[in-house]
Amino acid sequence: MKILIFTNYANGLYLFRKELLLAFMESGYDVTISVPPDENIDKLRRLSYNDKKAEIIETSFERRGNDPIKDLKLFTAYIRLLKKIRPNAVLTYTIKPNLYGGLACRILKVPYFCNITGLGTAIENGGKLSDILLGFYRVAVGKAVCVFFQNKGNRDFMNKHKIAEKNSRLLPGSGVNLKEHPFEDYPPEDKHIRFLAVIRIMKDKGIDEYLEAAQIMKSRHKGLKFYLAGEYEEETRAVYEPRIEELHSRKIIKYLGHIDNVAKVMAKSHIIVHPSYHEGLSNVLLEAAACGRPVLASDINGCIETFAEGESGFAFEAKSTNALVDAMEKIIALSPKQRRSMGIAGRAWVEENFDRNIIIKAYMDEINRL
Repeated sequence: MKILIFTNYANGLYLFRKELLLAFMESGYDVTISVPPDENIDKLRRLSYNDKKAEIIETSFERRGNDPIKDLKLFTAYIRLLKKIRPNAVLTYTIKPNLYGGLACRILKVPYFCNITGLGTAIENGGKLSDILLGFYRVAVGKAVCVFFQNKGNRDFMNKHKIAEKNSRLLPGSGVNLKEHPFEDYPPEDKHIRFLAVIRIMKDKGIDEYLEAAQIMKSRHKGLKFYLAGEYEEETRAVYEPRIEELHSRKIIKYLGHIDNVAKVMAKSHIIVHPSYHEGLSNVLLEAAACGRPVLASDINGCIETFAEGESGFAFEAKSTNALVDAMEKIIALSPKQRRSMGIAGRAWVEENFDRNIIIKAYMDEINRL
């Protein structure tokens, strides 16, 4: 059994799907991964089960960009890979692999499975570009064996536009590895409450609102600290890097950069903030709940599923600094004991609903049907 995976980011595949890759290897499948090259690709190369490893094929493309010539090159690269490897099944993740990989598989009649990890701003904002992308999706995933959605809102939206009406399945996001993300005792507050946002530095992840809220809250309360972890998107670095460095120098926030030990940083924090504009299903919020931290998150599909409102977190209106500030005021008004209890409730929530083994079983069930 040969499995080929099309994805746009090595670190995302490693962090959230390495258990699935290992399950394939354990079952004796040959796994090939097509992914753009970056510094994280060696993590996938080192992954093995009894000396069995995945083959990595570096496939360059722009994760965000609409250059038709470059996208055509990606499509032809996928066609060449399919003809060369002749896989029994293909798994696609994220927008461009879903669209161009799905279309390539459909043309060559290779069984394929798509995972809709989020709709993206271009679709959600409506307009002509949205109509074009929806039409593309309709064709690209139309013959998929199964289209996995990570939240009901995304599936309902796509089904409404006659996409994946009869071949979809709902997954609890990417799930969370409960062994790698154990419950951590709530840390002493020691006169400080520590907020943490783990986001890619880009507008759609709510970076503007987080930075603005941090400034407002620091001016009101001396006992607060704000941390930010995440890497810059190259196309937005020039916009955000000077601003973040300035706030860092003024001790409004502490910027941690890209970190691999997210769980350890979360364990030292008291509240996790996720002000994203759109999500498939937030891995950050799942991991926050797994380690026992209350969360503040945008009131959107992909976030609200990860916690129980008022019990393990509070939702706030997306794209609104004022709403985020109000949520921060609301949670710091609680006692440390109440915040700790919210974290315990969050852990119970993910144990019941988001164990990563649920995702592994769903994929194995669908592939075994072949």
